[in-house]
Amino acid sequence: MKKILFMAGLASLILLGCDSFLDVKPKGFTIPELLNDYKQLLNDQGLIRASPAYPDYLSDNVQSGDPTDVNRSASFDSYPTVKKRLYTFEHGAIFEDGQYDPYWESAYSHIFTYNVVINNVLSAKDGKEEEKKRVWAEAKIGRAFEYLTLVNIYAKHYDAKTAASDLGVPLVLSEDINKSYERVSVAQIYELVETDLQEALPHLASSSAHRFQPLKTVGFAFLSRMNLYKGNYGEALTNAREALKLNEYLEDYKLYITKDKTTWGRVCLITDEDVPFPDVRESNETVWGRLGTSSYGALNAEVYASADLKNVYSKNLPNGAKDMRYELFFCQDSASFGANVTRFPGRTLWAPYVEMNTGFSTPELYLTIAECEARVGSTAQALSWINKLRDMRIKNNSPIANLSKDETLKLVLDERRREMPYTASTRLIDLKRLATSGDLNKNIIHVLSGKEMSMPSNDPRMILPVAPKALSLNPNMPQYER
Repeated sequence: MKKILFMAGLASLILLGCDSFLDVKPKGFTIPELLNDYKQLLNDQGLIRASPAYPDYLSDNVQSGDPTDVNRSASFDSYPTVKKRLYTFEHGAIFEDGQYDPYWESAYSHIFTYNVVINNVLSAKDGKEEEKKRVWAEAKIGRAFEYLTLVNIYAKHYDAKTAASDLGVPLVLSEDINKSYERVSVAQIYELVETDLQEALPHLASSSAHRFQPLKTVGFAFLSRMNLYKGNYGEALTNAREALKLNEYLEDYKLYITKDKTTWGRVCLITDEDVPFPDVRESNETVWGRLGTSSYGALNAEVYASADLKNVYSKNLPNGAKDMRYELFFCQDSASFGANVTRFPGRTLWAPYVEMNTGFSTPELYLTIAECEARVGSTAQALSWINKLRDMRIKNNSPIANLSKDETLKLVLDERRREMPYTASTRLIDLKRLATSGDLNKNIIHVLSGKEMSMPSNDPRMILPVAPKALSLNPNMPQYER
């Protein structure tokens, strides 16, 4: 057991100390030998926190507070440097000299753990072959998730014409932390992700006692997301349909209300305020549970909705209807999280205080099917899927019909934005992919103290740079200019 605890602890130390890319030279490192040891590695709670939210400070959804705002957590002056630099569209580094990037480092820490399992579990001294392959497959899913997120934050979005030459991220396939690593192309990272998914899928389980174990549903959901990002809309459609055959549940948001003087649990059942809105652990919408990173992993009460985002929520609403995503997860004009009421007239604060799933959920599958149908299939089918989702999200909803192909795609993309406004880095990735596909090139506008700052959505600043700490250890690592 001591050996396993050491291994789990080692994974959290990656990139924190010496002179190699992975920056640790462990003493007395020992590979686990028994199947249960590998299972314990995959059950490390640190692996669950895998999605950063701070890249969304680049997006068109975010409005910061004033420099000294009435809501201190949203005050621009209270933001750490990285968030200030992203929000003001600064060129160059976003972290200060000597500062590490908490997401980059945690992601490679997780990858180290997954590599230990992938490269060794099939040789475990005990256990059935089928069980070993299941654990191996689950580690492949975990590694693929880290790499797909990394490459979509720190690199250009996938473009079939340039992916083979565009800088991706360092590719680490070994648990040998003294080995040198190369920053490979975007195409090579996507090839690894696809290979891991295809190899893992046949060996994944069909059911689990909890929502953090990757099942077959996850394999199909993951393939649908990856193919959507690549622009392979037919493949994305096929895999999303397969995933929904296994789980198509949608939560009815019309059953919920908010209560005052509360943070966590402020969204609750209308019929029983002691029953909170289901989080990632409880929601039947969860296909595979993942949470925000331990640092900068959520934006609760940190940002106001931009005027642009508020306009999107007001679109496509029937007369007398209410979008419950807006009503439940935002505080309009004021907030009551304790004894006092904080007032911010005319502004809308993001404050769900629900641990949202940043892995895979059924609403994303509905949206993927709808988008792909709008692009390569039937607009009527696309609208059917969107109407199913909207019926569970909008009070007094009425179905939308008879739109053109372009109108349907625009509706779907707006619906995607309404459904996942600040979930992980989804909006940043969507802005990059839609600029690459030519579907959306927009000027992102941020406002601070009445001053507007703008940046086109295809700007190189949409690619996060490697932090100075990592670069100081790897001075020859190529970088994007931003």
